[in-house]
Formats: sequence, structure tokens, C-alpha cells
Amino acid sequence: MTTIEVRGLTKRYGSDVVVDDLSFSVAPGQVTGFLGPNGAGKSTTMKMIIGLAAPTHGIVTVGGRRYQDLPVPLTEVGALLDASAVHGARTAYDHLLALAVSNGLPRRRVDEVLARTGLEGVAGKRAGGFSLGMRQRLGIAATLLGDPRALIFDEPVNGLDPEGIRWIRDFMRSLAAEGRAVLVSSHLMSEMAQTADHLVVIGRGRLIADMGMADLMHANGDGTVLVRTGEPFAHHLTAAGGTVRDGLEGALVVSGLSSTEIGKLAAYHGVPLSELTPQRVSLEDAFIELTRESVEYQGAAA
Repeated sequence: MTTIEVRGLTKRYGSDVVVDDLSFSVAPGQVTGFLGPNGAGKSTTMKMIIGLAAPTHGIVTVGGRRYQDLPVPLTEVGALLDASAVHGARTAYDHLLALAVSNGLPRRRVDEVLARTGLEGVAGKRAGGFSLGMRQRLGIAATLLGDPRALIFDEPVNGLDPEGIRWIRDFMRSLAAEGRAVLVSSHLMSEMAQTADHLVVIGRGRLIADMGMADLMHANGDGTVLVRTGEPFAHHLTAAGGTVRDGLEGALVVSGLSSTEIGKLAAYHGVPLSELTPQRVSLEDAFIELTRESVEYQGAAA
């Protein structure tokens, strides 16, 4: 099974350290979300994985070999870093055919990947006239030409409409289900929450977190509980160790106590509750908390 291994990866541009002693693995059979604020070093890391940038220190291997040592790289790892990197005057078919021929791949693969990405109906149209969603599909088709076991996608859903986002999400999941190692970067936390099995979070080039989605969410707390009652209750919650803030329409947002504990507390004090709803920690909340010290520019609070 093909695994992407990043070990002690460092990249300097002059005095600037863009990636700093970074180590993580992308395992087969799952989608690994690659997250970090702007300027965290995600794109540079991806470029080093596929040989577009040389590490200052460290090593990256795909299936145990460095990218430059792979006989036919496209058969081992496919990468989509820029969906616009296509000759606009070429048809979708000719774009893929040129890639296949130059990599010694059979012509039949062009038809196969066009069909898999839903592009067979526009195979004869020029890529320059494609929408962003269609260009993303064409880029994904190109990554699949060599039937690689490892795949890398940099911000594949940026600018897409809801249908395009859902298609890419489901497609990433299907690729992982086939046993492929899939690395996906994105700034859309809600999308990563539905797509990724595992998360690698970096900030200022350094590793912040490397864990399963469920573990990351648990590590950042159990969320809050939405409480509604027509009687005074906040002081009881605070006395029991909870933190209370006002929510919408008179609700109380409670942290530090579980819904079970709050329910027992209300019963003990004879306080009737009209709502007691656990609110899970969102991936966005967990991400912001993790990367709080790694954001390049922070606006002042209003």
C-alpha cells in the first residue's frame, strides 16, 4: 500500500523559514485533510512532495521512494495544485492525451478518466471555455491517468458552487475507499469536517496537530449546551462549575457541564427546562483555537 511520508522537511527562502522540520504521514484508505492559516506552508509542502520545490533539509517519499526516483511518477502519485494549468486552446481529450502519451500511458486511459469524472460529453470542447468546476474535473482526470495510489489536491473546492463541492467531496471519499492515500488542503472547514478522516494541521511551517478527526474534536472540548428556561438558572450553573453566556432569544449557552449534569442540576433545584441541546464543537472552532498563535494577520476585536 502506498503511503506518503514526510520526514524532517524544512524549506528556507533566504532567511525566511517557510516549512520548519515538518513530519507526518498520509496513509492509504483515508482522506487526510491538510489545514493551516494562510502562509502556513501547505502549498510549499505539497510542491516538495512532487518535486516542484527542493527541500532545504529532510525527505519526502511516496511508496518508499523519492519523487525523482519514481520511474513513471504519474503512475505512483497524481497531483492537482492549479486547475488553471491547462492550455486553453486544447480540447479536454487532447489535453489528457498529451499527458498520457508523454508518460507512456495507454490511450484508453483518457476515455476511462473522462468517463469517471463526468467529462465524456465535453471531451471535444476547448478547456479555455470551461467553468471553474469543469476545469477542476479536468484537473482531477489528469491526476488519475496513471491510476496512482497516492493523490494530492490543493484547495480543490475553492470557488465552486454547492453541486461542485458535493461532487468533489464524494469523489475524494470514493478514491480513499479504493485504498488510495488522499491528501487534500482546504480553507473550508465545514467541507473538511465532512470529507477528512485524518487531519494534519500546520502553522508557520510547523506541525500543530496530526490526529484523527474524532480525536481532534474531542481534544478541543465537548462543546456547549443550549439551555432555555423561564426561571433564573444561570447562578446555579455557575456555582456548579459551568461557564454561562447569553445566547439568542433568551437562551443560555453553557460550557464546562454536560447536558446530563445540567438536567440533574435543574431537577435538583426544581427549574423546568424547555430546551437542553448539546452543541458539538465545530471543526472551525477547533481549527481557530489550534492555530490562534500561528495566524499572520489578526484584526482587532470590535
